Amino acid sequence: MRLDRFLAETAPLTRSQAKRVLAQGEVTIDGEVVKQAATQVGGHARVAWRGEVLALVGLRYVMLHKPTGVECTARRGLYPRAVDLIDLPKAERLQAVGRLDVDTTGLVLLTDDGQWSHRVTAPRRRCPKTYRASLARPLEGGALARAIADFHEGILLDGETSPTRPAELEPLSSREVRLTIHEGRYHQVRRMFAAIGNHVEALHRESIGELALDTALAPGEWRELSAEETALF
Repeated sequence: MRLDRFLAETAPLTRSQAKRVLAQGEVTIDGEVVKQAATQVGGHARVAWRGEVLALVGLRYVMLHKPTGVECTARRGLYPRAVDLIDLPKAERLQAVGRLDVDTTGLVLLTDDGQWSHRVTAPRRRCPKTYRASLARPLEGGALARAIADFHEGILLDGETSPTRPAELEPLSSREVRLTIHEGRYHQVRRMFAAIGNHVEALHRESIGELALDTALAPGEWRELSAEETALF
């Protein structure tokens, strides 16, 4: 790895800033000042900036209990970002693995491992995602039976050309349901209930695949995944 890239990976520096601190003689490798940005950093090299030894962060896998009013985007906008809640070095490199909209709560996974993220989100894998939804109007009796059948059959959403994949709808009460989908279309759960004449007032993602949101995490809290949890995908 080039030295300027190594600095950008391990210190709060951009590539251009890394080149400046190199030119100023602030970086050493194994105790020797190095100023060339293209210098290759070996696996056992001891790189220091202003006397502080630097080390590569490695790949991270994070579970977040996303609260309302938080976005899963990389760009800064009107709302705080999910990544801003994560207190890890270089947290800005973490990307949400499948987004939740600003009003939806629950399980969000974040990682800087692009291949792992792809395994979770690739459409061909049909990774199930389970949500708990609070509805504006009761869903019971014949209407509930039709909704279960329609969701299992697939619903043609407004503006779409193909129906949704089969989904499993489970009633929890007259106005609360659990829904498992196997794809990730834009605002899919809300649009599915709109298609049957209802409205989602609150939406919470409980699980992705076999990984459920840790009940010990309060909204806004996070933890890193265990090796066993990471291996689920």
